[in-house]
Amino acid sequence: MEAEMDEIIAGLKTATIEKCPERALPLLKQISDNDTNLGEKYDIKGDLLELLQMDDSKMHVQVARCIAEVTKTDNQRAKFSHQDVIRRLTELLRVPSSKENSVDPIALELCTQLCRALGNICYANDDARTIIKDIGADERIFALLEYDVDMDDEDREQFVRVRCGLISNYLLGSDDLAERAVELKVIEKLERILTRCLADVDKHEELLLSVLPPLSILTEQISDLCFPASLNRTIAKLLARCTNPDIAESCLALLHYEAQNDDVKLLLAEEGLCETIYQLLEKYKTFANTDEARVLMKLACDLIVLILTGDKSMHFLYTTPLLKCMEDWLDSYDVELLTTGVLALGNFARSDSHCINMVENKIMHKLLSILAKNNGTEHQMTLQHALLSTLKNLVIPKPNKAAVIEAGLVDIILPMLEIHQPPVVFKLLGTLRMTVDGQEKLASELLQNEKLVKQLVYWSQTSEFTGVLGESLRLMAWLIKHAYQHKGNDGPAMDDTGLRKFVAIEGAVASLVGMLASTHLVMQNEALIALSILTTIFHSNKKSEDSGTLDRLLIEAGVGSKLAEQITLNGESMTKEIVENLQTFVKQLHGGSESLVTHLREHNIDELLKTIPSLVEYCTL
Repeated sequence: MEAEMDEIIAGLKTATIEKCPERALPLLKQISDNDTNLGEKYDIKGDLLELLQMDDSKMHVQVARCIAEVTKTDNQRAKFSHQDVIRRLTELLRVPSSKENSVDPIALELCTQLCRALGNICYANDDARTIIKDIGADERIFALLEYDVDMDDEDREQFVRVRCGLISNYLLGSDDLAERAVELKVIEKLERILTRCLADVDKHEELLLSVLPPLSILTEQISDLCFPASLNRTIAKLLARCTNPDIAESCLALLHYEAQNDDVKLLLAEEGLCETIYQLLEKYKTFANTDEARVLMKLACDLIVLILTGDKSMHFLYTTPLLKCMEDWLDSYDVELLTTGVLALGNFARSDSHCINMVENKIMHKLLSILAKNNGTEHQMTLQHALLSTLKNLVIPKPNKAAVIEAGLVDIILPMLEIHQPPVVFKLLGTLRMTVDGQEKLASELLQNEKLVKQLVYWSQTSEFTGVLGESLRLMAWLIKHAYQHKGNDGPAMDDTGLRKFVAIEGAVASLVGMLASTHLVMQNEALIALSILTTIFHSNKKSEDSGTLDRLLIEAGVGSKLAEQITLNGESMTKEIVENLQTFVKQLHGGSESLVTHLREHNIDELLKTIPSLVEYCTL
């Protein structure tokens, strides 16, 4: 085979020197059709460039085809990555002229082979891409998009594929190339083609499959690229009308990218895209039994949820049939549709009025029923996370709390303490924290739940997930705050069972003391409030053994060093509320045992308090 190729190459070089197209053409065809890799041994770049200079369209076609074939390998691709070759190829590249819906077949074939040659040269080749940009040949390449192709024969189908293949291979270079392409109106040219395809999407499948990838590449190369509103509308309409899953996937991916922008979210909402997706999924859900189909379904579902994350789009869609559609999906046996319904309702529940309506309309009961069947370690984490996120939003408005508690929320989610997946735990703790807000009875009951508090202590000391660690600490502080914040020294004797049980749990007090050094001022303040309640109640009965136990635990936890750290690092940024709570806590500590007072003195707490700017200001008024 190698000897045969030697002979062919030698013949080609002779034909080139003699400028004999009759001899060169069959040899070029042989090279193109031969499976032999030319590798490093052969260098025919000069000969082919020479042949390209001839005024012979048929010769140009065969030379371009030959270059396209040999540049499929890295070695030959490098040999042709020179300005003289690329300049000549692009000089020959022009939009095929057409008359009365017909086109010169030689001109179309030449354009096709030139696109193949340049596309293969550009493949993973920044040197070639840079040359094209530097000589301004990209403008000629993008002009090919202006050729209005009717897909009525195989030759035109190939041209459509290789035209956008060349553009895609070129755009996959640096972001500079993509930005220049935008300047050269590539998006507008692609939009015109897509708009024409709307008339008969199924007929133009091949055209769409070639035109959509360059748009995808542009979104990958240029961050925050915003399409014109008209293009986003066109893509949404294509999605509604297409039956080809590859086209649907491309449209969904493009819209998903564009919908990162809130204005686009609203535009797509107003276009009815979410309802369209709902109808498509309802139509094809029984066919979603392959991995590819499931991926497509998830992409579609994710787009509905993404659009609902925008405030304006969410409020708009709340007034449309989509709300009922998402409620209907709560009864779906398909976990993807069920999860999407839950997440969608969770986004609708970002408004207090929506939340109240959803509780009044018993949507909450449906959600709790679903969670009750999916609250174990063996159930799907994504669904659990979605349910807890939505319930957390629903329980935030004060009018909803009693109804949600009465419906059994706490009893349903407490078994989920066995789950140790950080995203689920984070939402679980946040939901509980929102639920106990202002609910004295519930907070008191949960504070006496030894299993819960032990788990909170464990997570607060061991979790590598910052959100879980923070929520564990905050929930402990909130339980104490809401169980005892309204109790004073007057009236009947206080039931301090919950606090005594809390203090008795190993590490509980230490966790709250550690919270004083949090980087978040809100958490520092919550720790101060909880610790003040603890010390106030325990120190009210100094003869009690519990008072001494608390003081010992506070000293062992290094309360003095934590307070010193808090004041030193955050004194200048403390709000008036934090300063007042800090003063209250320190005053309570001074009412403790002698050893606790000595501990505070050793860490110079009283003097450090005087350095807080806002406190100094109070004193000098």
